[in-house]
Amino acid sequence: MSQDIATNPGSDPKIDTVQRLYAAYGRGDIDAVLAELADDVDWAAEAASTSVPWYGSYRGKGEVPRFFKDIGSNIEITEFTPLSFTSNETDVIATVHWAYTVHATGKTAAMYMQHWWRFTDGKIAFFRGSEDTEQSAAAFS
Repeated sequence: MSQDIATNPGSDPKIDTVQRLYAAYGRGDIDAVLAELADDVDWAAEAASTSVPWYGSYRGKGEVPRFFKDIGSNIEITEFTPLSFTSNETDVIATVHWAYTVHATGKTAAMYMQHWWRFTDGKIAFFRGSEDTEQSAAAFS
């Protein structure tokens, strides 16, 4: 898995948090990911279908590990590269390029995603990930 995150000391602490979360994910350290989340986090991939295993809503820190399990048990991630970050008082938006191979079909997908992170009291309280859902569904079919 490729991961290249440029850090900028003194930047927005919310962006620093998202960068730490991505680095933890890259190491496979889900406990470190969960440490950045509010207990009642609202986490979901923004998709109308259920054609991909990680699509759906995950409520609270107890359910979020299932999101990562659904990804890890179904695909091999071949690239995960955060490209840009922007923020305001409560939110961070990140653009990520990722690519993967589906274990069951051998098909690949590569796309840009947008991640929306909303913070409350210094913790991530809300996450929505948007991706090319049609391309993902095709890789699973």
